Amino acid sequence: MTRNIRQAGETGNGITGGVIWKQLLAFFFPILLGIFFQQLYNTVDAVVVGQFVGKEALAAVGGSTGTLINLLIGFFVGLASGATVIVSQFYGGQQEEQVSKAVHTAASLSLVVAVLFTVAGLAFSKPALRAMGTPDDIMDHATIYIQVYFAGIIFPIIYNMGSGILRAVGDSKRPLYFLIISCLVNVVLDVLLVAVFRLGVLGAALATVLSQAASAVLVLLALTKTPACYRLDRERLAMDRQILGSIIRIGCPAGLQSVMYSVSNIIIQATINGFGTNIIAAYTAYGKIDGFYWMIMSAFGVSITTFVGQNFGAQQYGRIRKSVRVCLAMAMGTAFAISAFLMVAGPYCYRLFTSDAEVIADGMSMLRQLVPFYFTYVCIEILAGAVRGAGDSFIPMIVTCLGVCVFRVAWIWVAVPLNPVIDTVLFSYPLTWSVTSVLFIVYYLQGGWLRRRIREMGFEPEVR
Repeated sequence: MTRNIRQAGETGNGITGGVIWKQLLAFFFPILLGIFFQQLYNTVDAVVVGQFVGKEALAAVGGSTGTLINLLIGFFVGLASGATVIVSQFYGGQQEEQVSKAVHTAASLSLVVAVLFTVAGLAFSKPALRAMGTPDDIMDHATIYIQVYFAGIIFPIIYNMGSGILRAVGDSKRPLYFLIISCLVNVVLDVLLVAVFRLGVLGAALATVLSQAASAVLVLLALTKTPACYRLDRERLAMDRQILGSIIRIGCPAGLQSVMYSVSNIIIQATINGFGTNIIAAYTAYGKIDGFYWMIMSAFGVSITTFVGQNFGAQQYGRIRKSVRVCLAMAMGTAFAISAFLMVAGPYCYRLFTSDAEVIADGMSMLRQLVPFYFTYVCIEILAGAVRGAGDSFIPMIVTCLGVCVFRVAWIWVAVPLNPVIDTVLFSYPLTWSVTSVLFIVYYLQGGWLRRRIREMGFEPEVR
């Protein structure tokens, strides 16, 4: 093994060797804590504005603005996952020069996307809020928050791409440290700008953008100062056509999958907006509570994607299959534990966001309908992440888009008009999770995805 790979591996977790469950957990927990602190950005905003400004502001920093922000950020995170897979495969195969080319291609792509998203966000965010039926008593708050966010969207883009590169080489700790620092910055700025200086939603938006800038600077320093093969040099910024094509081939379907999720959520949000401010505020608060479950599942998904990516590059196919089984068991156990906790602690969680009794009651009704079905989503996240780690992202996109997004939208358009109550809207979630999980189980078990990728890469065939 060459010097640079050894140096890079000093911060890694032995993904291609060792006891699988231990290595998965060693990689998982820093990712989980990192996503936890990333989730705290908007959660802290929601807590502070809900307590110090009011339920209209609470609805504004979540609701429609959160859905629109997730539309673009979710697409980019999916696109960045293509870079993570490519870097992890090159790194697992000890191809130093290809690792470097992939890093600089990914960084260049990030800058281009940041410019496009800034322009699109500033130009179309307000018309989009109106198209979603955002109530008039929320519109001004929502417009301020979302436009400030899009003005600084380059910072989460830089962080997400940079942290993806670090995780691809097995370093899940430094992205965590950076997020802890930026989250603390966000908390301090939220209190100062909202509670002390009374800047309202503007203060919450500025706090989020400035704290994300801190995480972006830190991840750039990590990539530019390392002596390892994934070092980022400004002079080498360029796009390798072949690697760019691979990143887009793997990442674009994942990004489009996220967009389809967001589009279906936009349609759901527009439907929920018709139930009034109390329901919007309750749904916003539930989304923040619910977000902690999704961050845990996302951490499992990122872990298995990187784990499979490196082991695929090292042609350790048996280790791939065993790691998927282990990860599924851990994720399923976690889903049941979280469901039980939230069913008991739900009312206390809602009081973090608001003291309005009607909002809390509506929120608890939502929680009781959705939380018991969390387990039905586990196979989607883990199996899709595993297949994507081997470089197969098109079929997972199709399965997710049909099973979750298209089916969910069809339910909203057909079932809700027949029974126009919030319960009908919410039932679309467990229904589509269950259907899509079955589809992924069938696709994963038939095994053609792995054999096809082995042939495409020219690797030695799997020995059974």
